[in-house]
Amino acid sequence: MVKAQPALDPGMTLVEHLTELRKRLIISVTAVAIGMLIAFLVYPWIIDFLIRPYKELVEARPNSSISGGRLLQTDPLEGFGVRMKTSAYAGIGLAMPVILWQVWKFVTPGLYPNERRYAVPFVLSALALFVLGATLAYFTLPRALEFLIDIAGGDFVTAFAAAKYFQLVVYMMLAFGIGFEFPIVLIFLQLAGVLTPDMLKRSRRFAIVGICVLVAVITPSGDPISMLMLSIPMCIFYEASIHIGRILTRRRDARAAAA
Repeated sequence: MVKAQPALDPGMTLVEHLTELRKRLIISVTAVAIGMLIAFLVYPWIIDFLIRPYKELVEARPNSSISGGRLLQTDPLEGFGVRMKTSAYAGIGLAMPVILWQVWKFVTPGLYPNERRYAVPFVLSALALFVLGATLAYFTLPRALEFLIDIAGGDFVTAFAAAKYFQLVVYMMLAFGIGFEFPIVLIFLQLAGVLTPDMLKRSRRFAIVGICVLVAVITPSGDPISMLMLSIPMCIFYEASIHIGRILTRRRDARAAAA
């Protein structure tokens, strides 16, 4: 039997690879710029959406804030800076389908032809998991804020600065979104032959400890509620990636043997 060969052109030079990378980067950056422009125009809706968890917390506990759930601007340029940063992060989020597609198009030549059909599932799964993670972070935020306010003690009242609050919210959503990409990375590494399902199974205990440490590092709030809400799904994803990777690698090996 003749094993199927990767689609990568053996005559492709380093310069051609770099040219292809530049092309993918230009498309991705352009998509982010367009996303930023859209986010800048709908910024009032975005800011209302992001502040809502804090406002709802203050409505339930009026004595916890001296600003009535509104954010403080302590620097003349702070409002503009928050708008630009929020637009940038939102632009990246809006451009994520394009970015993921460009990543796939760049790595596709290194895969076997029968693996290229995973392109659409890869992009859709990665996008869905990122959105799911960011959504979970958003709904976890009220509990995290409540914990952070209570841990300070009864003599503290809040008046959050706009820049600090948005940094916390955006970083939380990014951390959860990126964390939820974990199974996609593991499955891709198994398809690429870097990892095997048996290797992941044998390393399960170490992986769980590593996940907890990683979550503690990337979770910006550092509160136990947020860390628990991210650690549990990532551990579940780790286990699921073992079973999914085993199925996909078996199918790949069967097709290669039949070729």
